[in-house]
Amino acid sequence: MLLNAPQTIQAFLEGFIVPVYDENTVPENASYPRITYAYSEDEFGKTVSLPISLWDRSYSWTRVTALAGSIRNTIPTGGLLIPYEDGKIWLKRGTPFEQRMSDEDDAIRRIYVNLEAEFMTAK
Repeated sequence: MLLNAPQTIQAFLEGFIVPVYDENTVPENASYPRITYAYSEDEFGKTVSLPISLWDRSYSWTRVTALAGSIRNTIPTGGLLIPYEDGKIWLKRGTPFEQRMSDEDDAIRRIYVNLEAEFMTAK
């Protein structure tokens, strides 16, 4: 059974073996490292941004950089087609693909990853 579009994006991100949360529903006690994302979709033929953030509590960038590399290696240059209940999601690397971000807590490491998606519906 195929999932709906938001569940498909969630499941794709969960494949990187760290907790994944919609950026609006992160529990206060969420562990590190983790992934947060902002979900959006539009009609066929329109590309949307699916920004994700990779978080770690560390003074080193090692784990979040490796996580960003895993995502980069999973999404080829031409993108990745992921089936879902209404068709396929064409997931692509955005530009720039990744960017280190600062945080008011000096022990937090965050990398912003820019993904783009096009929802290719069968309807």
